[in-house]
Amino acid sequence: MAADPNAWYYCLTHRTVEHGVGCRGSDRMGPYPDEATAQRALDLARQRTESEDESDREWGKR
Repeated sequence: MAADPNAWYYCLTHRTVEHGVGCRGSDRMGPYPDEATAQRALDLARQRTESEDESDREWGKR
C-alpha cells in the first residue's frame, strides 16, 4: 500500500513524525490526519490496547 502524500505517520525506527512518503510502511504507524495526532501515536496505541484488554477481561467474566 502506497503512503498517502497528504497524511502523517509516526516512524518507529527513528521515533519521529513523517509527512507523506518516508520510511518503510512496516516501520511506521498511521496514517494520521495531522502532525499532532501522529506525534501521539504511541500513546493512542497504548490507550487502545488498554481498552481492548479491559474488554477482553469483561468478556471473560461472562
